[in-house]
Amino acid sequence: MKKTINILLFIMMLLSSIRVLSQIDTLKINREARSLLRDGNELYKKEKYKEASILYRKALGKNAKYDKASYNYGNALYQEKNYKEAVTQYELTAKTSEDKFTKAETFHNMGNALLEQKQYQQAVEAYKNSLRNNPNDDETRYNLAVAQKYAKNEQKNNKQNNNNKDDKQNKDNKNKKDDKKDKDKNDNKDNKDNKQNKDNKKDDKKDNKQNENNENNKDKNKNKDNKDNKQNKGNNKDDNKNDKQNKNNNKQQQKQGKMTAEQMKQLLESLNNEEKKTQKKINLIKSKKRKVKQEKDW
Repeated sequence: MKKTINILLFIMMLLSSIRVLSQIDTLKINREARSLLRDGNELYKKEKYKEASILYRKALGKNAKYDKASYNYGNALYQEKNYKEAVTQYELTAKTSEDKFTKAETFHNMGNALLEQKQYQQAVEAYKNSLRNNPNDDETRYNLAVAQKYAKNEQKNNKQNNNNKDDKQNKDNKNKKDDKKDKDKNDNKDNKDNKQNKDNKKDDKKDNKQNENNENNKDKNKNKDNKDNKQNKGNNKDDNKNDKQNKNNNKQQQKQGKMTAEQMKQLLESLNNEEKKTQKKINLIKSKKRKVKQEKDW
């Protein structure tokens, strides 16, 4: 039992020693962090903000919850016009800090960094958070009014820009619609012209065919005329032949009509004799008729 008690006492003493050593180490670290902070502040006063930032980061490396080092680091970044990283650092300070005054100053500086980036609505919220922690800060109240004015103008400009954008969009849509209408009109006109050209081409083809037919008929008529001329030429040849034959016959007749005086005399005597014979026959017939009749004379 006694041995067990001794062991427990030894453990308690060991833990106590460890706790004491830890506290000693913490105090040492805190002292080192405070030393780095003071050195950083000296550089900050001399406007050596970059060198001051390095010391503030080292101080935070010793103690991540060292609010003063975090806050001063944010201020050094702000002085270097590195506003974006400054806002990030102020946010960390606002989360870790338990002192309202420190919170109020942190949100105030955060609002200033946001205002420099023209993030007016976010700056308004930062200044409001600062006044929640310190309502009596007139400087923060003034900065809030400025941020609100800028935010209001920004909203007005955004609204105007949106209206202009909508008007432009509507105008573009109208222009697109008009362009489409003109395109459709031109397409219809082109289609109509193409149809007209097609019809004209068809008519030209028809006219060419008609002209070809007329030419063929002309050639056919020409051939027919040539044939008729040839036939007429043949007929004329026959007519010439007949005329020649008739001429020869007439010549022969004329030749035959030429008689000697003796022949003429003989012909006349023959004709007289024939006439006498004919007269005798007639007289004979007349006499016979009278005999046959034998009837009373009227």
